[in-house]
Amino acid sequence: MERVRLEFPETAIVHRQPLTVRVTDMNYGRHLGHDTLVSLLHEARIQALAALGLTEWDLGGYPSVVADLAIQYQSEARWPDALVVETAIPAPEGRAITVYHRVLHAEGGRPVATARLNVLLVDPATGRPEAVPEAVTTAIAGAGGA
Repeated sequence: MERVRLEFPETAIVHRQPLTVRVTDMNYGRHLGHDTLVSLLHEARIQALAALGLTEWDLGGYPSVVADLAIQYQSEARWPDALVVETAIPAPEGRAITVYHRVLHAEGGRPVATARLNVLLVDPATGRPEAVPEAVTTAIAGAGGA
């Protein structure tokens, strides 16, 4: 199976979040565990949205759900590595907001992982996806993510 490389959209960076690998983040291989990386990405996404004046539980009146997630690993991170998570959000297309994360070692910038996820906004009454509201699109575009 051929591996397709995730392309990180440099021009759509909206936020950079410093994080540190904690000892509890380590797995049996003594490096950052997959489950913890997903949690670190969530923290970075929450911080990026907050920097845009948004929250994932109220994006233009709708809560959001992650529809899919792809992660590609480039190197290991271990305790007590300092990391930076760059978050990029291109202009939304259709009903999804695509969010990219690039996890880097703070010192030297060596990549740890690149991730892409699609976020859907849902109507709480029906559970059905809704169009991305203009206010959300405008907030993303105002941060350079257009």
